[in-house]
Amino acid sequence: MQPYFEKIILASGNTGKLTEIQQILEPLGIEAIAQSVFTVPEIDEPFDTFLENALLKARHASRLSGLPALADDSGICVNVLHGEPGVRSARYGGEPKSDERNNQMLVQALENHSDRSACFYCVLVLVRHAADPQPIIADGCWQGQIISQPRGMNGFGYDPYFFLPDLGRTSAELSSEQKNQLSHRGRALRKLVDILAEHRN
Repeated sequence: MQPYFEKIILASGNTGKLTEIQQILEPLGIEAIAQSVFTVPEIDEPFDTFLENALLKARHASRLSGLPALADDSGICVNVLHGEPGVRSARYGGEPKSDERNNQMLVQALENHSDRSACFYCVLVLVRHAADPQPIIADGCWQGQIISQPRGMNGFGYDPYFFLPDLGRTSAELSSEQKNQLSHRGRALRKLVDILAEHRN
């Protein structure tokens, strides 16, 4: 199952994700290219699991670009809310997407709950071609708690409300280097790098 490629398309329009992924894959000699370079449009994410959505996005980008493709799907899952917002994290507060509305809705949903435990979750899917029967899959989970008042100016999304008890800080109070080291996406990317490195040996 050797991944014979030097370039992959990243099935995302998020420049921050592209930069982060490029930095991590570069030591393996793999170049990550934004799907916008190939005018690949974003695709709807209709499924109830992160894995299914990531696989759909990866196959879509690979089919239209002719390159291997890497996609991620991620969000925040709150235990007492049975995993919500989950795959709907980006649009939890409705359309158009709004971090402020998403956070307000989440805080309101937890008003009468003492259990505030939650995790950020990310799954990465890499396909070598659109019909790849053996996609490479890596995931990462970051445990924390939801607080009622925002703290910190860094990050985005739910970061100001995602509290890390061991550190006494929210995700938005961490430096980008700390966040990349601890985060769900950082953990998933390191797993992916380990898998690719093993397959190249």
